[in-house]
Amino acid sequence: MNLPRIDIDSAKIAHNVQQLTTLYGTKGIKIIGVTKVIGGDPVIAGMMVKNGIKTLADSRLENIQRMRKAGIRAQFMLLKSPALSQAEEVITHTHISLNSELIVLKELSKCALKNHSIHKVILMVELGDLREGIMPSEMENMVRDVISLKGIVLIGIGTNLACLGGIAPDSDNMAELSSIAGHLENKFNISLDIVSGGSSANYRWFRSSKDVDRINSLRLGESIFLGRETLCREPIPGLFTDIFTLVAEVIEAKQKPSQPYGKVYQNMNGKILHFKDHGLMNRAILGIGLQDVVVSGIVPKQNVTILGASSDHIVVDNNKANLEVGDTVTFDLNYNALLRGLNSPYITKNHVNYQECKEVL
Repeated sequence: MNLPRIDIDSAKIAHNVQQLTTLYGTKGIKIIGVTKVIGGDPVIAGMMVKNGIKTLADSRLENIQRMRKAGIRAQFMLLKSPALSQAEEVITHTHISLNSELIVLKELSKCALKNHSIHKVILMVELGDLREGIMPSEMENMVRDVISLKGIVLIGIGTNLACLGGIAPDSDNMAELSSIAGHLENKFNISLDIVSGGSSANYRWFRSSKDVDRINSLRLGESIFLGRETLCREPIPGLFTDIFTLVAEVIEAKQKPSQPYGKVYQNMNGKILHFKDHGLMNRAILGIGLQDVVVSGIVPKQNVTILGASSDHIVVDNNKANLEVGDTVTFDLNYNALLRGLNSPYITKNHVNYQECKEVL
C-alpha cells in the first residue's frame, strides 16, 4: 500500500460512537457527528449513522456533497456560518445551517422559496468565545425577523465555545443559553427543538451537572475520533484514543553532522534555527512533510526524535532506532495533524478492522 498512509481502526470508531451516544443520552442530549476532520469520508460517516447518529455536520459543502453522493442517509448540517454567496448551495445540499447574519438568512429564504423547499436554521448566540454568534441583547429582534421569513424555519439556538477564545462551557453560560431559549419561546410563542450547547469541550460541564436544563444537543468530532475532551485534551474513560496511526517511510538513512555548516540564513519556514553540535549522528529522512501533516502535532511511536521538517521531508534522530531505508515510522496524531492528514490527497487512507466493525453493526 502506498506511503505515507493513515491507518483507521473502524471498529474503534463504532465503539466510541456507541459509548458517547449512550453517555450523553443519559441526560437527554443527542449527538450531532462532526465530519470535517475526516473530510466527509463516506465509510466513516456511514458507520457513525449506523451506530446511532442521525445528523452529520460539516463545515465544507464539498464534504456534505461527497457523503450524499455516496448514499449516506442522514440529516446534514452546515457547521460553518453560510457565506452569502453560498446560499443557493446551502439550500440544495443541506437540511440545517447555523446562522448569525440576517442578510444571509434573507438570502436563504429567497433560495428556499425558489427551490420550493423548507430549510431549517439554528441561530448562534455569542456567549464569550467571540467567534460567530448574535449578542444576547439582539436575539429578540433577530428572532422577530427570522420567524417572519418564508422558506426557512427556526428550529433552535446554539453557541460555540472553547474554540477561538478558549472559553469553557460551564454552568453559567449553559444556564444563560437555556434561559435565552425559554425566553424566546415565551416571547414569540414558538418551540425550539434544539438547544445546542457546544462541542467536545462540553464533557466536563456534562459530567459535573446534575441538571443540563434545556441543553439537548452537542456537536462532537474530537471526542468521537480521538476519545478526548477538548478543554484539557484528557481521555474520556471507556473511549479509544488510538484510532488513527500515521505511517511514513524512511527514504534516507545516513550518518551526518548534527549541526548544519556554512552561512546561516532563513530556512524554508522563514526561521533562523540554531542546532547544538553533538558530533556525528545517525539521521533518517521520512517521505512526508509539512504539506501533508502538522508536524508539531505528531508523536513517534518508535524511539526517534523529530529534528525538523520541510514541505516534503521530516528529519529524525536515528541514533537509537537504527532505521534503514524502506523501514517505516508510526505516529500518533493530535486533532490538527489529523485534520490536515486526512484531508491531504497525498496520504493514503487505510481502513482496518472494517469487517469486524460490520459484524458489530
